[in-house]
Amino acid sequence: MPGKTSGRHPVWALIISRNNENPGMRSNRLAPPNLRFLFKHPAHFIACGMGSGLSPIAPGTAGTLFAWMLFPLIAPAFGDDHVLFALFLLVCFIYGVPACDRTGGDLGVIDHGAIVWDEIVPFWLVLFLAPSGLLWQLAAFLLFRLFDIFKPPPANWFDQKVKNGFGVMMDDLVAAGYTLLTLAVFKVLFV
Repeated sequence: MPGKTSGRHPVWALIISRNNENPGMRSNRLAPPNLRFLFKHPAHFIACGMGSGLSPIAPGTAGTLFAWMLFPLIAPAFGDDHVLFALFLLVCFIYGVPACDRTGGDLGVIDHGAIVWDEIVPFWLVLFLAPSGLLWQLAAFLLFRLFDIFKPPPANWFDQKVKNGFGVMMDDLVAAGYTLLTLAVFKVLFV
């Protein structure tokens, strides 16, 4: 049938959505890229969360879950050296800026839903600084997703005004800050 895209978005729709994107809204409704795109460039592999962002349903949540599952494998490599782990996160953030920028440019939407490195690195920071224990981690996960979705200020400013890899990474870093602040308040009030 003419006009039907069978769930796939034609290239022109990606171009139009990049130029006329609704400010404050992520383009999660676009179809995720395929495996060929994922392996086409190292930036794609990183920005798409090593494939976790290819989830057709809630890729940001899938990327955050991936970060949560990967954290117990990564953190022990740094032992008790918190400075080294913080430097690792800084390097991941800095590399994430051009990786997300390149991948968003190649996808035609700077903050495409498949780009989840911006969820992964800030959530590692949250897990690194949050109180230990599964319930705290679950609360951190839920709060981080909430703040990432609703984007309170200044996350919404980065999301709406800074249309590059830095803006993509920063709005989730702000969500991580809100998450850590909320966890700290919960700890003071309830523990």
